[in-house]
Amino acid sequence: MADGGTVFGVVPKSIWSKIYRPDALNNVPTCNRCLLVDTGKKVILFDAGMGNKQDDKFYGFRYLHGDESLEKGFKKAGYCFEDVTDVVFTHLHYDHVGGAFRWDETGSKAVAVFSNAQYWLSRRQWEWATHPNPREAASFIPENQNPVFESGKLHFIEDEGFFTEGIYFKMFHGHTDGQIIPIIECAGKKFAYVADFIATAAHLPLPYIPAYDIRPLITMEEKERFLHEALENDYYLIFEHDPFIECCSLHQTPKGILADKMMKLEEIEETS
Repeated sequence: MADGGTVFGVVPKSIWSKIYRPDALNNVPTCNRCLLVDTGKKVILFDAGMGNKQDDKFYGFRYLHGDESLEKGFKKAGYCFEDVTDVVFTHLHYDHVGGAFRWDETGSKAVAVFSNAQYWLSRRQWEWATHPNPREAASFIPENQNPVFESGKLHFIEDEGFFTEGIYFKMFHGHTDGQIIPIIECAGKKFAYVADFIATAAHLPLPYIPAYDIRPLITMEEKERFLHEALENDYYLIFEHDPFIECCSLHQTPKGILADKMMKLEEIEETS
């Protein structure tokens, strides 16, 4: 759960509450939907969730709900953590990197959850996260990101380009500096895992920008360009934080580029 005003920024509650009904504390439901991609040569995890290394007070303000977990998701998909060859962090906010490491039995040492994986992150995001501004500093937690660097397995992405065959990395700088958004080609279709760039399908309209974004006007410009690219190239968008809509196609409407067909990834696979 997250504060509705923060999730929707300057959009009035009288408008966004028709899309997401808030609870008594003004919270709206969110989720952490990580993406696992098996290329046949690599098993790549995009983002790792928030993990459980913080104290009860920390999670008390996040109003966790449901019993889904990364471990259950892997088991359902027929994989185990040891299968992962690469973990790509779209950025280092706590809810995207925290699950990559866990405390050992003593509670004093962070150990890798994905023991066979290499880690990937944009250099711009690393430099930004390790020298945060006061507004964003609370989203970067040392015990989450430092073990990634100290592992000796962190690799920096310098520029946009192909990560591996069929996976292209784009970068955006409105939500946070150097956020990676992967474009994935599979079965003749293209998928964009839009992370916090477009957190939910409700954020497709240009003015719907969370208060979390450090440069909201840049986000709006980036989103406008990206949505035209996505529509032109028939991208399916995969939402990381939308608890209701996993994936959608796009279409042009009088109100701009919005969600068209809303579906689960498995439904697309069945029609491929």
